[in-house]
Amino acid sequence: MPVGAAVPLISSVQKLVLYETRARYFLVGSNPAETKYRVLKIDRTEPKDLVVIDDKHVYTQQEVRELLGRLDLGNRTKMGQKGSSGLSRAVSAFGIVGFVRFLEGYYIVLITKRRKMADIGGHAIYKIEDTNMIYIPNDSVRVSHPDEARYLRIFQNVDLSSNFYFSYSYDLSHSLQYNLTVLRMPLETLKTETTQTRQESFDIFEDEGLSTQGGSGVFGICSKPYEKYVWNAKLLEAVRAAVHRDWLLYIIHGFCGQSKLLIYGRPIYVTLIARRSSKFAGTRFLKRGANCEGDVANEVETEQILYDASVMSFSAGSYSSYVQVRGSVPLNWSQDISTMMPKPPITLDQADPYAHVAALHFDQMLQRFGSPIIILNLVKEREKRKHERILSEELVAAVTYLNQFLPPEHAIIYIPWDMAKYTKSKLCNVLDRLNVIAESVVKKTGFFVNRPDSYCSILRPDEKWNELGGCVVSTGRLQTGVLRTNCVDCLDRTNTAQFMVGKCALAYQLYSLGLIDKPNLQFDTDAVRLFEELYEDHGDTLSLQYGGSQLVHRVKTYRKIAPWTQHSKDIMQTLSRYYSNAFSDADRQDSINLFLEVFKPAEGKPHLWELPTDFYLHHKNTLSLSQTRQSYTYWWTTGVLKHLPLPFDEVICAENRRKLTVKKFHKYEEEIDIHNEFFRPFELSSFDETFCLAMTNSTRDFMPKNVGIDPSPFTVRKPDETGKSVLGNKNNREEAVLQRKTAASAPPPPSEEAVSSSSEDDSGTDKEDEGAVSQRSTPVKVTDAGDNTKITENVVQSTKDVYGVNLSDIPSEDDLAIYARFVQLGQSQHKQDKGSQQLCSKHTLDKVINLIPISSFSQDNIYEVQPPRADRKSIEIFHAHIQAGKGNMQPLGRDDFLMYREYIRNRYM
Repeated sequence: MPVGAAVPLISSVQKLVLYETRARYFLVGSNPAETKYRVLKIDRTEPKDLVVIDDKHVYTQQEVRELLGRLDLGNRTKMGQKGSSGLSRAVSAFGIVGFVRFLEGYYIVLITKRRKMADIGGHAIYKIEDTNMIYIPNDSVRVSHPDEARYLRIFQNVDLSSNFYFSYSYDLSHSLQYNLTVLRMPLETLKTETTQTRQESFDIFEDEGLSTQGGSGVFGICSKPYEKYVWNAKLLEAVRAAVHRDWLLYIIHGFCGQSKLLIYGRPIYVTLIARRSSKFAGTRFLKRGANCEGDVANEVETEQILYDASVMSFSAGSYSSYVQVRGSVPLNWSQDISTMMPKPPITLDQADPYAHVAALHFDQMLQRFGSPIIILNLVKEREKRKHERILSEELVAAVTYLNQFLPPEHAIIYIPWDMAKYTKSKLCNVLDRLNVIAESVVKKTGFFVNRPDSYCSILRPDEKWNELGGCVVSTGRLQTGVLRTNCVDCLDRTNTAQFMVGKCALAYQLYSLGLIDKPNLQFDTDAVRLFEELYEDHGDTLSLQYGGSQLVHRVKTYRKIAPWTQHSKDIMQTLSRYYSNAFSDADRQDSINLFLEVFKPAEGKPHLWELPTDFYLHHKNTLSLSQTRQSYTYWWTTGVLKHLPLPFDEVICAENRRKLTVKKFHKYEEEIDIHNEFFRPFELSSFDETFCLAMTNSTRDFMPKNVGIDPSPFTVRKPDETGKSVLGNKNNREEAVLQRKTAASAPPPPSEEAVSSSSEDDSGTDKEDEGAVSQRSTPVKVTDAGDNTKITENVVQSTKDVYGVNLSDIPSEDDLAIYARFVQLGQSQHKQDKGSQQLCSKHTLDKVINLIPISSFSQDNIYEVQPPRADRKSIEIFHAHIQAGKGNMQPLGRDDFLMYREYIRNRYM
């Protein structure tokens, strides 16, 4: 890691244990190595107020044990009595979701079970598997209310174990482009921010041990989350100013899936992250259009990330991403579901001649994504009875009005395309037309990649590559602008259109990393099948959250290759969606409003279930008039146009710098050491539980099993050659089940257990339960003998076939003993009290660890080689040698004659 480089900050609170006394809760948090601890004290004597005290002190393991021992001794009913403990362990957890209050006292919501879902450059992304909601006040001071239990049930209807994600070191609310742009801020800016942070607040981690090191250190950066996509921001609001930032764990809602694309053994991770907006959130028919602040219903930001997993570092690795958005049409419109019709009529609720709501929405997009903003409108254009066309006409008028005041080069691009009409036509291919649209969109917006163009693309330029848009910088490319896709529901048609755009962008991403020779991907290849399955899981998950059922029309439906059994499934999904919209959506909407604190219960106010509508909760201008009015012509935020096409949020300015927390650390500190965070050398690891081996794999799950053909994932296969069909054709004779569950609907593996809450270990060493198998794949189970053995052998290739060498099945006892001893030594080292040895160890490491390149090349990596520089004399000799080979002899000088004469004298005389 280069000196002065910036890296993401890693939270030092990843394991929590809640201890209980009659008067207080003590929440003890530690880092994974259990060498640093923090303690929160929560008062239980206040019936309705929340009192949380963070002493901001960092404890060692020995200090925490002594503290808990004193608390146990001091809270016993009788001094010296051993039978009754004064301090009891309540629960173990992995993070705090937040604090919430209804009509009685506060509750604390803790994450008690997690599962690893993805990995981005060594930064783990977890899915919440289970939570625990604990009432804080003691029973002796509790003031009961008859409606408290009902509010509690409504709040718990939001299933936190379904599609909620978090990370201790990676900001999930921002895109990869934003996160890596922040890490590349100039060092002068980082030094200024470090000085300002030191003056504003004192932190025991800050500049620790750096004064004697001659200023050598690494900047750690933590950015303020983008609250639009954070779902527990309101739940943490009560304690945000009172506790250290490591206690604050921000969660997103949506989808996260990751698969491994093996290109001749080279691992390329394909990740899909969908962030659902927490503003104007709700269910299908109850949330349509936009609210008064420009937030639209069913707004989801989808990001596809591609990176080479053989290099883990953000600074040295190759990373690429592409972002697109879906969301309801940004107008004031709704549908009345009281008529009990499958397609209720669309009504425009308010006249908006100056496109006020649309202007606020597109202003948000310009700030976050830059220009151009491209709208792909998929609603129907020709109808016997005017229905969806109402939205198209109003949206065209709004975009036309707003574009009058924008510079022509930054105007909003509007693309209308009646996808339903093309689907019914037998002469038109829907996906071919979508592919043309996708190419034009990706060429306008570009995509993000953190490395310059490959030398091969300069030698052999591709026509499509040269026409690519975006912003080209010295470190790579930036995506400027975004595609915004919508239909009426933003579910089936939108997901297929987004898949085609994502497939086109994926080809450019692979080309930019030097993995394919042309930016083009064809259907029926292993790579596209893998990507298609990711997008179908993504679409099913988002459709369940908003519409109440899985996708009705999939990519195969529009390719017209879906099996005949798919039609019956489509009918069942349609009925399921109708039932959910008619009978359960209202309860789900109440739960979302309560969870996001759009509605706050209070004495003297009507209860949530007594409100005839939640319109006034989401439209704040109906309750109070705004003091400032937006201009009808200059409808964008000040400063946005000046930096276009770059997004304003990624520009280095004083306003954006205030959103960053910058600290300086020694280069061996755990808060910035991603190597320790990812590999966990202090823990005993098992191949069966290794995430990268269990995730969906293009070679294992999609490549044909008869290994006599081209193993490239970019080779077009016949439909009966895939890994799925090999198993599917034989399921009459064998019971071979290959489950590839979506991240949203996968149940926990049988081996998973909840985090134990009855352990007596005071240090909080709870075994993390991430499951022996990933969320997206489980092993093939074969019940019969005979031919089934061949199937099992073909599903997973042997190491001999892949790598050309056989590995022993079981390590020898000597090897296991050496490894166990190594783990024991590592645990002993991390459990030492580092207080007295910290500065000494850093001085020693600086002297001992001195890595220098052994080659003569100044820059040498897997992508490029910089040749050594030759001096002037050597270059002159080389040029003379070349000219001599061509027959152009240089005239000999006096020195040459003397040298030749000396040579003859010594040789022959």
